[in-house]
Amino acid sequence: MRMPKCHDHVIARTVLLIGCTALVLSLSGPGAQAQPRDVARQTLGAGDGWASEGTGTTGGSTADAKHVYTVTTWDQFRAALKDGGSAPRIIKVKGMIDAVSEGCDAFAAAGYDFQKYLAAYDPAVWGHDKPVSGEQEDLRAASAAAQDKTIKASVPADTTIIGVGKGSGIRGGSLQIKGVDNVIVRNLAFEAPIDCFPQWDPTDDNKTGAWNSEYDGIVVYGSTHVWVDHNTLTDGRYPDSSLPAYFGKTYQQHDGLLDVVRGSDHVTVSWNSFKDHDKTMLIGNSDSATADDTGKLKVTLHHNRFEGIVERAPRVRFGQVDSYNNHFVVTKGQKWGYVYGIGKESRLVAEHNAFTLAQGISPAKILKKWNEAPVTAGSNVVNGKAVDLIAVHNAEIPGETLQSGAGWTPTLRADIDPAKAVPGIVDARAGAGRIC
Repeated sequence: MRMPKCHDHVIARTVLLIGCTALVLSLSGPGAQAQPRDVARQTLGAGDGWASEGTGTTGGSTADAKHVYTVTTWDQFRAALKDGGSAPRIIKVKGMIDAVSEGCDAFAAAGYDFQKYLAAYDPAVWGHDKPVSGEQEDLRAASAAAQDKTIKASVPADTTIIGVGKGSGIRGGSLQIKGVDNVIVRNLAFEAPIDCFPQWDPTDDNKTGAWNSEYDGIVVYGSTHVWVDHNTLTDGRYPDSSLPAYFGKTYQQHDGLLDVVRGSDHVTVSWNSFKDHDKTMLIGNSDSATADDTGKLKVTLHHNRFEGIVERAPRVRFGQVDSYNNHFVVTKGQKWGYVYGIGKESRLVAEHNAFTLAQGISPAKILKKWNEAPVTAGSNVVNGKAVDLIAVHNAEIPGETLQSGAGWTPTLRADIDPAKAVPGIVDARAGAGRIC
């Protein structure tokens, strides 16, 4: 009989469970190693995705009492990140902490006026041939810089950030995991940051113009051994459907939920819930980043739930990405582009996943070809039935024919659940507040 999982980072074939507070034994080695009862000190189990490679991912598990913080405000959170030098740390987030509690107006530079901005750069006045410039653009940029300084939080090496209690998380902040090693982020509800001051680019989108925004919920930039587990990431109070349009284009105030870029490596993303967002996840953010990204961007995604996502779940460049046992839900009437983006020199393996598509939506759009790169996509199910994603894509979209066979076989995997069982397993256990 297959036992249900509790601590989902453990790769044990046999797990002793006594409720959700059970002591879990990792049987990845010759003997059993007990994981601590304190979830804040738990580490990624051996063999659980790319973040377990080499030295593994332990975060701040060895922190002494002096470097264990409980924070209830954004200022306290950022202070805890800076305190203690290079010592391992655990930061427990209690309740929802708000990076933009005073509202967007608090960042606005004196003299900035959005109505004047619209009047100055109306395509009927400015056209579409050159980027915007002048007083109001300068004031917009100054306002954006003030927001940038406030809402970004730099995460040091050897750190665990974890939500405690019910309903704990980060609202409107951007975690910057940049140039460091060994970070764990768990059990947090993230409301994606909104860009208070998007820039109008009249030359974008084939010179029809577009509003461009900054800020991701979590950015992994040039970092290694990062474990992102049991979080909920969503647009929260500000869904794209609520955003107005100016100059005929949506006033886009969101960027990504979780991006892994610029030479990052050995990342595991497990048991998270991604919901109601457009450009969800990039693994590799530029075709021109060959020098940084070649041979890196090794990322595992397993047992995550994606619902109401328009695209990029993820879009992949360069990396050896293993995506298995995830559940993707596309609902009736939602805007939808694709799930997996096949980008430059990517080597995506997408196996044992489940897709629940509303009636009339073709599985041919699950894969989207951006560049010539091979992909492995076997043992997946759509609405409970086995579907060869590459075959159906190539048959319905012959202009984007995909090559089969990514050229590598993942070995760092936790238990693989049957694809048909994935919706029930993942829907019940993914997201913040379900860690045990």
